Amino acid sequence: MRGKSLLLTFIVVVIIITAALNVKTIGKHYYPIKYSKFIYEYSTKYNLDPYYVAAIAKTESNYNSNAKSNKNAYGIMQITPETGAWAAEKMGLKDFSTEKLYDPEYNIRMGCWYLNNLKEEFGSLDLVAAAYNGGRGNVKSWLNNMEHSKDGKNLHYIPFPETAKYVNKIKVNYNIYKWLYSNQ
Repeated sequence: MRGKSLLLTFIVVVIIITAALNVKTIGKHYYPIKYSKFIYEYSTKYNLDPYYVAAIAKTESNYNSNAKSNKNAYGIMQITPETGAWAAEKMGLKDFSTEKLYDPEYNIRMGCWYLNNLKEEFGSLDLVAAAYNGGRGNVKSWLNNMEHSKDGKNLHYIPFPETAKYVNKIKVNYNIYKWLYSNQ
């Protein structure tokens, strides 16, 4: 009986050590950077951290290029047709159509452009995430309301529970991506 107990203990220790040594490999299985070619290309083009873009893509659609939300948002970065048409015009893209939002490269390119547009306006990545989810007009309004912002530059309270949860989820996913992939 003592031999079986020692063997079981040894096996458990080996499993724990193996898991600890491979934690990043295991983590990358659950936090992949799908469509990495496009994420790295367009995050560089639009001056964004690729791990932040990956966190948005993971949170928005889990990299599902065929995703369509109940709020009529499409593709990996979950872009609405209204935002897509506006962004396409600003980007100088011709012949915008909602169907193009299902194309991974088109969607990631547009999503990165839009994130950069929000970053140029708001600066803080938390505010960018809040605007991406809750709308830029709402974030502007919240920043001008002392109940939500003490300094007009940061939010201490986000009145939309979904957006507050979203901002926190982006922060968690962003930190996980940075930990898993930086200094590879």
